Amino acid sequence: MTAKLLIVDDDEITCLVTRDDLQQCGYTVETAEDGLAAWEIIDRDPSRFDLMLLDKQMPRLDGISLLKRIKSDGRFKELPVIMLTGDNRQEDIIEGLAEGAFYYLTKPSAENVLQLVIKNALDEFRQKRELRALIGKQANNLQLLRRAEFCYRTLPEARDLALLLAEASTVPDRTVNGYSELLINAVEHGNLGITYAEKGRLLRDERWENEVEARLQRSPYSAKAVNVTLEKTAAASIVTITDQGNGFNWQAYLEFSPERAFDLHGRGIAMSKATSFDNLEYLGNGSSVVTTVLSRNA
Repeated sequence: MTAKLLIVDDDEITCLVTRDDLQQCGYTVETAEDGLAAWEIIDRDPSRFDLMLLDKQMPRLDGISLLKRIKSDGRFKELPVIMLTGDNRQEDIIEGLAEGAFYYLTKPSAENVLQLVIKNALDEFRQKRELRALIGKQANNLQLLRRAEFCYRTLPEARDLALLLAEASTVPDRTVNGYSELLINAVEHGNLGITYAEKGRLLRDERWENEVEARLQRSPYSAKAVNVTLEKTAAASIVTITDQGNGFNWQAYLEFSPERAFDLHGRGIAMSKATSFDNLEYLGNGSSVVTTVLSRNA
């Protein structure tokens, strides 16, 4: 199915050049001259687009204002928005990431970089949509659950477990992507030892999942597993995820960082902390992370 993109930019030449480049890649592309025009388009048809490219400086309604409006509306919560900016001021980048931008690109961007960022955004959007579509199908009296232990190794197992934990939390729409992010991190960065820089290169070369599968098959990684415990009380759902890796500098990833704004990954922990859980805490060297979701009735 062809992805549908919306370019929002008051620079007509930039709009036309970007539209033509993306259409040659097989995307269906529409344009809007400013934030207000874009809002009117998506408000009339909320499911029309799979991704938005959004200029920051525009008349009537600027990019950040439109981004805030989009992310505060439940209809567009998962819509990936890539911000376009003519500068790289740290305060602007932090604000955009905190408001839910998937990525920041400086103008003009190399064509291959733009295409890669769009592909990654669409892939992540598709995975989130597929996870959310499965919510409700594993609710087998999970409200009766008080304690459980799990052990997994692979990315598909991580995604399945994310669904179960989300159902058990009683707020699955809010938590499923956060659990998925942390469980996948425990496999790739923890047990398999894929570094931050390595993942960036693998994503650029479109080899990330292949490398994960290859490492899972060979020693010493094939013997490693991630252990997960779930504790439920009347007040909260507490999940502890422990991998068998060497840990990492987790303090650097708890907040949005302008230094990583132009990387293809690295925002998942901060997003999970900000949107999925009431509390997220790493222990020791970072091989264990504890998440807390408060009960809606507490």
